[in-house]
Amino acid sequence: MSAREEYNFTVLFEPAEEGGYVVKCPALPGLVTEGDTLEEARAMAGDAIRAYLESLRKEACALTSLEWRTPPKKTLDNLSPTC
Repeated sequence: MSAREEYNFTVLFEPAEEGGYVVKCPALPGLVTEGDTLEEARAMAGDAIRAYLESLRKEACALTSLEWRTPPKKTLDNLSPTC
C-alpha cells in the first residue's frame, strides 16, 4: 500500500449570478465546479480536484504503457507531399 499524497491548491470562489458559488482552481486548467452554499462549493471543489488528479494519473499510466516507435527516416526516395 502506498502512502497517501497531500497537495495544496488555491481555489477561487466567485458568487454566481443565479446564487451559490462558482469554483475554479487556476493550477488545474478547465477545473470548474459549483455549489449552492459555500460549504457545498468547498466539498464540490475537493471532489473535482480528486477526480482531476485521478484522471491525470490514469492518463499517465496509459501513456507509459504505449509502445513508442521511432518513425522511419525520410529520404528523397520516400518523401510524399503532406498537403
